[in-house]
Amino acid sequence: MTILIDGKAVSAEPGENLAAVLLRQPEGWNRTSTVSQSPRAPYCMMGVCFECLAEVDGVGSVQTCLTTVHDGMRVSRQLGRRMLSA
Repeated sequence: MTILIDGKAVSAEPGENLAAVLLRQPEGWNRTSTVSQSPRAPYCMMGVCFECLAEVDGVGSVQTCLTTVHDGMRVSRQLGRRMLSA
């Protein structure tokens, strides 16, 4: 199946979690720190540390380690602090 990461088509396997797909990419990070803007990547892979957050199908701060990929999924790396609507 194919998902989009920052607009780029990437192959993924059915049943695979999104964090694993992100870690396979040449840029193996999924968000930047809200304070230092340093790249962050999945760490615990079980939903405890929140280092794996990304925007998935238009929803921000999704834990990618707990998210199973689906064909056509749109993923954007989350840069800095996420803006909240009023």
